[in-house]
Amino acid sequence: MKLICGIDEVGRGCLAGPVISAAIIIDKKLIPSGIKDSKLLTPDKREYFFDYLMKNATSVSIGTASNVEIDEINILNAALLSMERAFNNLTVKPDVVIIDGPYIPKGLKNMNAMDTASSRNTSFKALSVIKADIKVKLVSCASIAAKVVRDRIMIEYYDKKYHGYGFKNHKGYATKEHKENIIKLGLTDIHRKTFKFDR
Repeated sequence: MKLICGIDEVGRGCLAGPVISAAIIIDKKLIPSGIKDSKLLTPDKREYFFDYLMKNATSVSIGTASNVEIDEINILNAALLSMERAFNNLTVKPDVVIIDGPYIPKGLKNMNAMDTASSRNTSFKALSVIKADIKVKLVSCASIAAKVVRDRIMIEYYDKKYHGYGFKNHKGYATKEHKENIIKLGLTDIHRKTFKFDR
């Protein structure tokens, strides 16, 4: 049976924090009904499905690219880099990789990737699918994993570290509250310095 991996990222449109990707391999028979793109789920539903996926996935991993990397190589390249890192962090290598969006990360374009755990070449096929987070349930699972991990980072770490910015509420996205707090308090070291916003 072929192992299929779904990969998706979150945080591209934020003004602060990392962009985070998740790669997940799970038996399609174990994907619960109600799974959909993370943006279409309530926070409680995302947390519920996240816990389920962590218990039932064959392998799930996270890849990140920092706000510094985003400023250095731009958000598109940083998002692709986080996807590649998520793939490389998998403990089990798949036969097929389905990536949300029009682009395949550079490191996944080669059909023959080196399996660092066994030092053997493993072949896999990478496919890019626009709106895969909506069309492909496996990629929806990846979107949920990435979203929950990123939200937890913004709430449990950055909201405590940077008082007054409201990261618990907006998670770094360009909300009215966030923009007003930037104007009032200035940029932190997790803000993306190359990102602009309308006041």
